[in-house]
Amino acid sequence: MVTAASPIALARQLLGILHRDGDRLAQVDAYLHGHHADPYMPPQADDEYRLLARRSVSNWMPLLVGTPAQALYVDGHRPGTGTEVPAEPDSATPEWEHWQRSRLDARQAAVYRGALAYGHAFTITEKNRSGAIVTKGLSALKTSALYEDPANDDTPAAALTVTAWPQDDQPGRARLWDARREYAVTFRALTDEKSVRVQGGRLHGASECPVTRFAAYVDLEGRTLGVIEPMIALQDRINQTVFDLLLAQSYGSTKVRTVTGMAPPVQRDPETGEPVLDELGNPIPLRINHNSRRFLFAEDPDVRFGSLDETPLQGFIESIDMSIRHLSALAQVPPHHLLGQIANLSAEALQAAEVALSRKIAEFRTSFGESWERVFRLAAELSGNVTSSEDYRGEVVWRDMESRSLGQAADALGKLRQQLGIPERGLWRRVPGVTQTELEDWEQMREDDDSVAQLAGALNRATPEAEASVEKVAA
Repeated sequence: MVTAASPIALARQLLGILHRDGDRLAQVDAYLHGHHADPYMPPQADDEYRLLARRSVSNWMPLLVGTPAQALYVDGHRPGTGTEVPAEPDSATPEWEHWQRSRLDARQAAVYRGALAYGHAFTITEKNRSGAIVTKGLSALKTSALYEDPANDDTPAAALTVTAWPQDDQPGRARLWDARREYAVTFRALTDEKSVRVQGGRLHGASECPVTRFAAYVDLEGRTLGVIEPMIALQDRINQTVFDLLLAQSYGSTKVRTVTGMAPPVQRDPETGEPVLDELGNPIPLRINHNSRRFLFAEDPDVRFGSLDETPLQGFIESIDMSIRHLSALAQVPPHHLLGQIANLSAEALQAAEVALSRKIAEFRTSFGESWERVFRLAAELSGNVTSSEDYRGEVVWRDMESRSLGQAADALGKLRQQLGIPERGLWRRVPGVTQTELEDWEQMREDDDSVAQLAGALNRATPEAEASVEKVAA
């Protein structure tokens, strides 16, 4: 909540938010990059135990982020003109020109992955040094925002992003935006409010804070949640089970050979032949070089050879498989994405398995789409386009990433055209894999074909005698 309006008070609040959420987001970042908590080990664990603990980390977190993120790709923008089809191609609109100028075709993925991993990410829309209006992403680890109503507001009252952390004698630097101005902030530490300094105060050109939040999940308290934090406990459980499997595999997965009634050879004095005794008066045994290529034999008939069975590993493997299935259910990621088991599955079975993931992706598209629409309105306002800056009916067009064959899609689109009367142009976007450039090429080709057809018709009408003679010859 915003409790003060002065720039220095806003800067202190925003730096305090970074400090408050720092440990939680740092843990999420560590798990995302494979730096997990060690499995349980006894206090006297040796280096071999610790090596197995490091090797037991099976990092599933990037897959939980990447699976939905790879289905999020904005492929166009449809202005809210009030008509069914925009009057001009999408790529010719100011919004899409801003998108291309900001290189968001490639950079949008980083925004989605940040929002899915940490719960939220940010973008800043501003003029660059050359005067062009661009949008770029901001990390949740370095950016915070204040809202009057964090659950419902899409416009922050103020936002801050750290551009350099404090190092040695150098203070940290940050940028602060409120509804009208941008400020330069310096600080010694996130918790040192007295060291915060605010300078500058130039107009940023917009009528509201130019920072936009992209949130994966937001509750009515304004708290954001990503896909990693709820899965940390389950990830630790998988790591512990893998660690136990490696221990059993290293120390108990082979048969142990035993022998009873056989005295080991001992060290003897080369001159007297008597056994060499240690400080306790016991003979010192010789080390036996025994491995799988050697065998032992005994002359004493009372010696007995035996073996101890190996530790079965199937139980550990089944436990890992069960934990991964739990991870799949809780994260709404189809099991075959995690286990790689897709043999003998029909297309209907695969589609049914991905229903939960599709619904999850649809939820993300709704949330992120609203954020992109605000970005387009901000860019339009900064460029002086009053009409587009007030366009609340525009929407982004998401690429269809569902796996369907071209034949099935063509058959379905043909039925929609014939049975429901949907215009052909309105169905072009639903062709699998079609891009905005291809749509524009198709539009141009159709116009060319229409022009040729009109020209041919005009020539036929202008030469009725030739047409009649041709018909007579044919008869």
